[in-house]
Amino acid sequence: MRLQDKVVVVTAATRGIGAAIVKACAQEGATVYIGARNMERAEAEAAELTAQGLKVKCVYNDASVPDSFKAMIDTVVKNEGRVDVLVNNFGGTKPATDKDITATGYEDFIKNIDVNIGSVFLGCQAVIPAMREAGGGSIVNISSIAGSVPDISQIAYGTAKAAINHMSKSMAVQLARANIRVNVVAPGMTATDAVNDNLTDDFKKFFLRHIPLGRMADPKHIAAAVVYFASDESACTTGQLLEVSGGFGLATPIFADAMDAAVAR
Repeated sequence: MRLQDKVVVVTAATRGIGAAIVKACAQEGATVYIGARNMERAEAEAAELTAQGLKVKCVYNDASVPDSFKAMIDTVVKNEGRVDVLVNNFGGTKPATDKDITATGYEDFIKNIDVNIGSVFLGCQAVIPAMREAGGGSIVNISSIAGSVPDISQIAYGTAKAAINHMSKSMAVQLARANIRVNVVAPGMTATDAVNDNLTDDFKKFFLRHIPLGRMADPKHIAAAVVYFASDESACTTGQLLEVSGGFGLATPIFADAMDAAVAR
């Protein structure tokens, strides 16, 4: 029960990594709010977890509406008196328009940058006054391995995630004396429905050759990292980035070929 009696807000939390974070935090004793635009889906998720004896509620949040972040935090503070942990999980891209530097339109680039960075900026800005008043808190921003390892496409997404990494370190410094910690979890390829539905088996097989551990992360692995940063176990940890990627980007670029050659021998 590492999060016993803590109040946690998780954005974009109705499926995939977000849903895993909600469940993990609730299992550790927290009261968890699902921040979501689709309230019907959020309420169904909350009802299922509540039936398991967990404390899970819903609050409206639409990443495309800046004012909804403050409204989300205000609602939780009104209901619970405080917010101890904010997990900025929202993020995404459209591969059809987010390509390389020559094939990506400026408007698409800026829109992608705006929604990914803006959701983190606005979420943090909304929760900081409540955390200051409560004497501290923990902010966990969900980034991506794409923010550390350049790709042959998705220039906007990677740039946004790199910016989130830097912004998180800046906030960690700026908010430290208020006892507000800011850390980042950066997933690699993760076995969510979105990944399984949108990536071919051939591509996944190709990608996995470049992951030293040879497997995708499970959403619960990302959630476990979030629980650590949300808990008092990390009370002296701030401004840190924890990659949960199976070691992707860690090895020599010829890792896959070298491993295949070793197996052949």
